[in-house]
Amino acid sequence: MSFKVVIPARHGATRLPGKPLRLIAGLPMIQHVYHRAMDSGAEEVIIATEHALVAQMARSFGATVCMTGDQHLCGTDRIAEVVVQRGWADDVVVVNLQGDEPTMPAVNVARVAENLQAQPTAQVATLCTPIGTVEELLDPNVVKVVCDRDDFALYFSRAPIPWHRDGGFSQDAGMPPGLWLRHLGIYAYRAGALRAFAALGPSELERQESLEQLRAQWGGMRIHVAEAPALPGAAVDTEADLARVEALFRQQSLQQTG
Repeated sequence: MSFKVVIPARHGATRLPGKPLRLIAGLPMIQHVYHRAMDSGAEEVIIATEHALVAQMARSFGATVCMTGDQHLCGTDRIAEVVVQRGWADDVVVVNLQGDEPTMPAVNVARVAENLQAQPTAQVATLCTPIGTVEELLDPNVVKVVCDRDDFALYFSRAPIPWHRDGGFSQDAGMPPGLWLRHLGIYAYRAGALRAFAALGPSELERQESLEQLRAQWGGMRIHVAEAPALPGAAVDTEADLARVEALFRQQSLQQTG
């Protein structure tokens, strides 16, 4: 299985400025993400950034860097620029591993690439996990996905989909396994699909939900969804997220030395 990983790492995040360089267990977050990508078996890993400080840090630990513009609205747009700069053929499989996912298991990176390669009619592949609590279902920060019988995505939303017509949700009523799915923000694209994605420009659905995968669906791309082999930790968007992930790494370190 041959695939590449591109890690979009924007320095100018509004909620957590300088996010890729923030330290977790003594290492910058972007280095943790890079290690996850390298452990996945990818033939090439590239960090794509608009900022010289991120590039300098990435090169200091041996990463390949691609400098990109600062105009991109999402990580996928940034990766599309890498595809153009590198001149990759349309059928090259490219995994988008977000630069704020320091706890993403490497097995998930490999799985999303494998998923796309196994689906010749898909332009994009992604992963999901079952939703087991009402709180998670109702949380707008947890993105939901509904699929057809062949596991192609019908729609993604921050809303609880499918909606229970007869009113509300109750943990006591049970959560039928497999009915409600949480989407994980990791994607594999064919390089040609990335070029097409960037050419589309943002759709109104993407703007309303703030979900870049809706641009791909709006443009007619088929997205195949497979269950993740391992549960990921939380992405880092805020100071509170950073503290939680720092505590997780500290706990893992204690377990390894204990």
